[in-house]
Amino acid sequence: MRILLTGVRGSIGSVLLPALLRDGHDVVGFARDPSRVRAGVPVVAGDAVSGAGLDEALDGVEVAYFLIHSMEGAEAGFDERERRSAENFVAAAGRAGVRRVVYLGGLVPTDRGPSRHLGSRLEVENVLLAGLPEAVALRASIVIGSRSRSFRFLVRLVERLPVLALPGWRVHRTRPIDARDVTAYLLASAHTPHVRGGLSLDIAGPDVMTYGEMIGRIADLMLLRRPAIGLSMNATAIAAPVAAAIAGEDPGLIAPLMESLSSDLLPRDDRAADLLGVRLHSFDGAVERALRDWEAGEELAAR
Repeated sequence: MRILLTGVRGSIGSVLLPALLRDGHDVVGFARDPSRVRAGVPVVAGDAVSGAGLDEALDGVEVAYFLIHSMEGAEAGFDERERRSAENFVAAAGRAGVRRVVYLGGLVPTDRGPSRHLGSRLEVENVLLAGLPEAVALRASIVIGSRSRSFRFLVRLVERLPVLALPGWRVHRTRPIDARDVTAYLLASAHTPHVRGGLSLDIAGPDVMTYGEMIGRIADLMLLRRPAIGLSMNATAIAAPVAAAIAGEDPGLIAPLMESLSSDLLPRDDRAADLLGVRLHSFDGAVERALRDWEAGEELAAR
């Protein structure tokens, strides 16, 4: 099957690509600067925000993965860029006759409106489902993998802070998911017959935990003692740039992420695993695998 993989350099795309090739698919990538992509497959130059290159990239494609995100630069309108990218992609896919597009977005809260970051993900999902007859949208919480920027951010905080000062969002619950399971879901979504005018599924790991418990468990698995102090407020505007500086991350990424932690992020239901035939890894197994993969190419000072 000929498959278009956008976001080929990203944390998900770079893991999905070898899995697609192992399954024997003919894969083409899509990137603004193909010279920066060492994927071993042809890569079409283009930009979904402007629509450039999409017609060429989608020519002859049977399934496309839409893994384009623009979270950095909250003040520069990332949500508008994401919506425009999705609209351009739907239009180009329609011209090329592509019916199946697979999208990975984020879980949304059920007790309140989503943050700007999660609201943007939801709007992209709605654009794809409304515009393509066989679109599949997956929603996930934090992905546990060696290339996941959210996971790497948490590991760096645990590694570099002798005492963890956790804002009010530490009490909210979620279900983090192993990157291997996300890959399995994405692979299965390319050929699932369970699509009737579009399919939206929540994907989640088996373990429910608060963000505070998740960070504490990461510290335990890194064999580190990290006392935690609970702060009385969320204070994202203050905490985000400080945490980003400590972890060596972009504040434009960390601030929207922290804003999304102000409520529980749990799946609507658990039908995805049975529907797509995915066996889930535990949180501890996911973290230990991610740390091993990380250390295979880069030393962790705290280990």
